[in-house]
Formats: sequence, structure tokens, C-alpha cells
Amino acid sequence: MAEDTESPKINHSFLRDYVTEADVISTVEFNQTGELLATGDKGGRVVIFQRESESKGELEDLGDIGDSGEYNVYSTFQSHEPDFDYLKSLEIEEKINKIRWLPQQNAAHFLLSTNDKTIKLWKVSERDKRPEGYNLKDEEGRLKDISTVTSLQVPVLKPTDLMVEVRPRRVFSNGHTYHVNSISVNSDGETYLSADDLRINLWHLGITDRSFNIVDIKPANMEELTEVITSAEFHPHHCHMLVYSSSKGTLRLCDMRASALCDQHSKLFEEPEDPGSRSFFSEIISSVSDVKFSHNGRYLLTRDYLTAKVWDLNMDKGPVETYQVHEYLRSKLCSLYENDCIFDKFECVWNSSDSVIMTGAYNSFFRMLDRETGRGVTLEAWRESSKPRAVLRTRRVYTGGKRRRGDVGVDSLDFTKKILHMAWHPSENIIAIAATNNLYIFQDRVSPDAHTQ
Repeated sequence: MAEDTESPKINHSFLRDYVTEADVISTVEFNQTGELLATGDKGGRVVIFQRESESKGELEDLGDIGDSGEYNVYSTFQSHEPDFDYLKSLEIEEKINKIRWLPQQNAAHFLLSTNDKTIKLWKVSERDKRPEGYNLKDEEGRLKDISTVTSLQVPVLKPTDLMVEVRPRRVFSNGHTYHVNSISVNSDGETYLSADDLRINLWHLGITDRSFNIVDIKPANMEELTEVITSAEFHPHHCHMLVYSSSKGTLRLCDMRASALCDQHSKLFEEPEDPGSRSFFSEIISSVSDVKFSHNGRYLLTRDYLTAKVWDLNMDKGPVETYQVHEYLRSKLCSLYENDCIFDKFECVWNSSDSVIMTGAYNSFFRMLDRETGRGVTLEAWRESSKPRAVLRTRRVYTGGKRRRGDVGVDSLDFTKKILHMAWHPSENIIAIAATNNLYIFQDRVSPDAHTQ
């Protein structure tokens, strides 16, 4: 009897942990209102989730807005297919590197998605009516004999089942020699940038056959290459300003009003290195994997391997805030280098009021850091916490001293379960966490002014 009860658990665990590479989520992004949430995966697919407004209204009537607005699948489509560069004999993966929503102008939604080489503009629209009563067509759409038309009628729109249509509107290709790592829509609503390892291009949303190169750090001799571009983003309010980060841990703020080619930056943000703490891994762990402007445009948030930092645009001598994400891994850098985890690129995000920042870690852990108190909390995205009304549990990694119940030892961390991609709702305390092939959406049930616990 004991054997019978054990076997289903083993099978269930195997099925739960078996993940195909194509299903691994590679990017997460809310649109400007937060009503839609898009994810891209390594299989080139984009899945769009929509917040259910009906449930939100019903729960508000009940006085419980804490669990309102469940996200359900709205549309799924294949954005990119595997390709081959015959000139360089290289395979081009279908993996979606980034998704960015355009500001909504009408009933339709538009988003940009990119793999390593090609950027596509997609139109997402709804159709819940169909025209009937054509004068020159019958009910099946075939043309009528004009001689049989004896009277004219006005065609009418009649309700039909809701259909979500996703169509490609533009394909922006041949703009990058190296792998695209960032796209960012400009505040002017007409242009966007795309960045690869050595160049940043400026595109017009209506022009696909050419782009303007605004940053080029490629040296004349590639043997002299010392750094690459890791991330880039436009300022949220000033269409002439952009920032890009490098593998050397520096940030460069560029102003397109000063020069069309922004090789000469306006400001350089760099933290002086402590010579006493320099090691073989110093340059690797100082590489900035993500940079984000705050919503008010005053600050920059960056993430390197061990820390998250906040920079003031008016103070370029160093970060104004530094938060340790998983300092306990410093003693494990050698083994992390051997298994390539040291090259993982973690993202970071702001909450809607820029008072809390969030970033990922290993073992399905992610960190929330309160800027006012300077304190951080480690939370875990796991299956039990995804149940309705389940509360996120805080976790602690044991590094010494008195060990508490539930603490996780550094040697027990699972480095295959990494939280790299995440997004925060633009106006509410709703977060989306990508954990391998699972998407977790958590919501603050207490107060819109307090961050998720």
C-alpha cells in the first residue's frame, strides 16, 4: 500500500520538472495601462494575457478589490521562426529577446518583438461584429449578377463571436550585425531604438528599409575591443535622451540634440573600483545586465551580478543607493564561473511610485527592496504560492550565526531555478514573475500604497 501512494508522487514530480527549451519564458512586459501582459519564449511565441474587467467590477461591488482582475490568455501567436544567415553560416534562433508595447492610439494595440536579428511590429485588434446585407455579394461572399439586383439596401453590422486578430504590420530587418539585446520605444511615439553588442540604431515606426546609427563603439581593430553594450533605454519623457550600459559597469547618458552620432556621451556614470577587492571575477560581476529609467525620469536603476544600484542623473560620481541582492554568492564565484551561471543576465524593475525596486535571484527567489527604509525582503515564486489567496512567503539564505527554521543553506540553492525576467504593473501593485516555463502573477491584497508581501 505504501508503494502505491509513493509512485504517483514520483511521476508527478517528473512531469512537473520536465521543461522543453522552447517553453522557457525569455521576456515579460505590461502595456501602458496594465490591462495586457505579454510574454515571449525561446520558441519564438508571444502569449498575451488580458485582465478580466468583469471580475474586477464584481469584486469591487463585494468590497474586496484585493483579488480583482485575474489575467487570462487573450491571444497566442508565433512571432519569429528559426532562420539561417547564409553569408555567415550562422543559425538565428527564434527566441524572443524583448517585447515593448507602443502607446495605445485607438482600439487596437501595437507591440514590438525582436529576436537576435529581426524586429517586428504587430497589431492586436478585436472583431465582434461582421457586415451583412451587401448589394453585390450573396451570403457566402460570391458576386451577384448585377441584372438580378432590383433594389439597394444599407449593409449592417451584426454581432458575432469575439475574435482577436494579430497581424504583422512592419518587419525591421538587416539593421544589426550582432545580437539585438534591447529595444525601447521613444516618448515621441514615432521612433524607437534597438541595440546590439556594439551599435544602437534609431528607427522610425513607419520606415522599415533603413535606420539611423546613433551609437557605434566598434573599434577599427576588433582585437582592441574591451567592452560591449548590454542594455539601452530611452528617457520616459525627453525624446532626445537615452542611456546605455556596458560590460565594464559604466552607464552613458546621450543627448541627441548635441550630436546626431552619440559616440560622445553627455554624462558617464561609473563607480570607482576598490583596488583591494579586485579579483579575477571583478570585471564579469560588474557588467550591467539591465538599466531602467525611473517613471519620473530622475533616476537610473541598474543590475549587475551581485547588486542593484540606483543612480541620480545629477550625480555621476557614483550610485546614490546600492543594494546587495545575493552577496552570499561571492564565495561561490569560482563554481558559478565553471557552470556559466556568473554570466546570467538578471533584470530589474521599479514599482509605479519608484519607491520599491525588484530583481531576481536563484532558487526561484526574487528580491524586493524598499528605498525609503533601505531594507529588502526575499520572496519565493513556487507552485504553492500561485494558489488563489495564497500569501507569498519570505525566505532567508543562511550564511552564518543562528539558523532559523526554514532557512536555506547556500550549498542547497538550485541554480537552475533562476528568476531572470519580471515586470511590474504601471499603476498597481501587481507583479509578473517568469520562472523557467511558469508565469506567476502576484497582487497586493492589502493596500495599493504598500508593496507585495
